[in-house]
Amino acid sequence: MSESNGAALPSASERRLYQRILDQGGRVAFREAVEQDPAGVLRLLELGLLVHDGADQSLTAVNPRTVGDRISAELRAEGTRMLLRAEEMPALLEELTHAYDATPRRADRSSVVQHVERTDRIRERVRQLESTATEEILAMRPGRICRGDFQADSLERTRDFLAAGASLHTVYEPAALLDEPTVRWAESVTAWGGRFRTLSEPFGRMLVFDRRVAVVPASADNSSAAVVEDPAVVGFLVAAFERDWERAERVQWRTADDGGESVVPVHEQVGRLLAQGLTQRSIATRLGLSERTVAGHISRLRELHDAETLFQLGWQMRGAEHPPGAGASD
Repeated sequence: MSESNGAALPSASERRLYQRILDQGGRVAFREAVEQDPAGVLRLLELGLLVHDGADQSLTAVNPRTVGDRISAELRAEGTRMLLRAEEMPALLEELTHAYDATPRRADRSSVVQHVERTDRIRERVRQLESTATEEILAMRPGRICRGDFQADSLERTRDFLAAGASLHTVYEPAALLDEPTVRWAESVTAWGGRFRTLSEPFGRMLVFDRRVAVVPASADNSSAAVVEDPAVVGFLVAAFERDWERAERVQWRTADDGGESVVPVHEQVGRLLAQGLTQRSIATRLGLSERTVAGHISRLRELHDAETLFQLGWQMRGAEHPPGAGASD
């Protein structure tokens, strides 16, 4: 049976022709039926609803139930063959697929870099990217903190994002430590698993979503942004972020309302632990830093306090912790 046989049911005129044959007892002369509707007779013969008896040149109607069962069986068999072909198709094209993947291709730059103008449109695009990110967000946020970042719905989205097992890494300038809304934001997000650091050197604004899409400024005043999807460029930006992240300092995000101290930079935490008599290795373990990083902070503190030896630095830091007349005790 051809595909057309099983693809279409008899038309209205063909059904009327079949009914007229039934009205005549289910058997008519072939010549008479052809004279009335030659196309209809041919179609009913193709479907198997009529059979031609060459002995007496007649047409006999066939039980539609029998025809329906036959066509259904043929369709099921054809469907099975199509399913098998569908399963085999990837394997048949595997060699060509490997050749395609191995061929270097030049990316169409117009499709992987999109420029967005105006601050409101940039924020809208960033929110769209945030809503589709599922694994990781990397953020470099220099300069003035945007109050819109701390809205309740943004905080809720961030909490849901981290609760789903994703990660958030953000680098601020040290001035962020003096901004109370930023401290409150970072304190809440840190409790959910977000990570923040500060970098005491110039850096550019950048957002990277799932290491797949990056947003960077396209103008000096940040009124234009470039949304980049080129894998090579995004990979370069991720590597730059990771280098800055390693240089950035960890901070304690706590506010005075929590009954705790204000935010304390890492080098001051190192000094306080030195004043308590901890060794460089112990300080590294306590703060979760490498000994090399702690050594760098100690070097800065020695220059700041003009201390020649580590013992002298610790003594001076202890004096700074407990100035004369303070009456402090260990």
